[in-house]
Amino acid sequence: MSETSGEHERTMAFAEIAFGQIKALRQPASPRNYEVWYTYASGYNPSLNQTINETLARNGTLNDADLEQVYTSFISSTRFTDKLDNVGSRVMDEINQVMAMMDAAAGSASTYTESLNTVTDKLGSSKDRDSLRAIVESLVATANEMKESNQALEQRLNASKEEINQLQENLEVVRNESLTDPLTSLANRKHFDESLTQAIADSVERSEPLSLVMTDIDHFKNFNDTWGHLTGDQVLRLVAISMKQNVKGQDIAARYGGKEFAVILPNTVLRSALTVADHIRRAVMSKELMKRSTGQNLGRVTISLGCATARKGDTAQSLIARADACLYAAKRNGRNRVICETDPEFAAGTEAKVA
Repeated sequence: MSETSGEHERTMAFAEIAFGQIKALRQPASPRNYEVWYTYASGYNPSLNQTINETLARNGTLNDADLEQVYTSFISSTRFTDKLDNVGSRVMDEINQVMAMMDAAAGSASTYTESLNTVTDKLGSSKDRDSLRAIVESLVATANEMKESNQALEQRLNASKEEINQLQENLEVVRNESLTDPLTSLANRKHFDESLTQAIADSVERSEPLSLVMTDIDHFKNFNDTWGHLTGDQVLRLVAISMKQNVKGQDIAARYGGKEFAVILPNTVLRSALTVADHIRRAVMSKELMKRSTGQNLGRVTISLGCATARKGDTAQSLIARADACLYAAKRNGRNRVICETDPEFAAGTEAKVA
């Protein structure tokens, strides 16, 4: 009883620290934020604590993008690892059971061979009908036992095949989850980073163009502060839906982090990337947002977008940097627009930074 009471007090202390941090930093008390701060309070994940402490020391707070990054890096990834470990353990159990069954079958086959050898010897020395009948009956009984053993092994192998097929499907589900942003169902940052690196390599190998679109929601912080975290999530989903509706084939739409999104466009020249980006912008702007709890019309959301095309010698970082610079040129020039690296607005911004 005292052990249970001690565990209760200990975990309640962690909970109080977690809620205290949320209150002190004036963050939404969402399940995600609570889990981040509870893990921080428990001290079970030193890397998470170090990252949070460094961010607090640098910025004095953790914004929504920081919390999302911490959650993705240190908590959700652990869950996927646990799922993979669980499925892997089940696969090994299944394999061990099949191997044990096959060992037993091999033993039965060896016994059957010995029985056949014995019967062969007896047949050679048999002198009368009764002893011959006994030998034949023994042979039939042994053959039936072997038949039953083989049937049991066949059934077990079929069952194992079905189980392993199911586990393979489970692994594919876990893999997809590990590459998907849970809020928007777009590719997550990990998937984006891996895909962009591969897309650049493919672009060089095939001598094909590659374009990248970076996107940011206009005035999202004000919107989030005014209408609340849940409505902010609704805005993120709205943008994600608009992106899904305007990409196809090998295109990859991703949540880059916080309120930023990205689209990788393989085999796409800059002009075509601009068309895709503007279709996404118009799709977002065309939707009126309603507050689910009250039905109140919250108006329309706009986004700013930047486009860049891969150049010779580009890395993922350099391509992202140019597309991001175009995005912020769009922000500087009034928002709700698309700017690419050949636009005069982008060039003016670059010259201003150099100067």
